[in-house]
Amino acid sequence: MKRRNIVLCIVFDIITFGIYGIYWFVVMTNEMNSRSKHPHQTSGGVSFLLTLITLGIYGWFWAWKMGEKSDILKNRYLEYTSTDTRVLYLVLGILGLQIVNYCLIQYELNRAYDLDNGTDPEQWKPIN
Repeated sequence: MKRRNIVLCIVFDIITFGIYGIYWFVVMTNEMNSRSKHPHQTSGGVSFLLTLITLGIYGWFWAWKMGEKSDILKNRYLEYTSTDTRVLYLVLGILGLQIVNYCLIQYELNRAYDLDNGTDPEQWKPIN
C-alpha cells in the first residue's frame, strides 16, 4: 500500500476524464480489503465491472461495504471510535457524490498507513 495525495488524485481524475478515477477505485478497493482483513472479498476490478453491469446500482452496495470497512479500520486504530459511516457513504453514492466517498476512503487509508509507519500525530495511537 502507498499513501496517496487526495487532491492530486482528484486532479488526475479530472485531467484524464475519469480514467484515473477507475484506477483509483480499483486500487482503493483492493487496499481497503487487505487493510480491513477482508482479502477475499470482491476485488476492485470485479467491483468496477459489477458497477458497470448494474448501471451503478452495485456502486451503492460498494459504498455501503466501504463504509463498513472504514469503520473496521477506525475501530482497529482509535480507542474512542463508535461511528457508523455506512449510511453516509450510501447517501453520498445515491446523490452522485461518489468522488467524496473516494476522498473519505483514501483519507482513512492514508491515516492507517501513517499509523503503521509512525508518521501520524501523537493523538492517534494504535490500539495494542
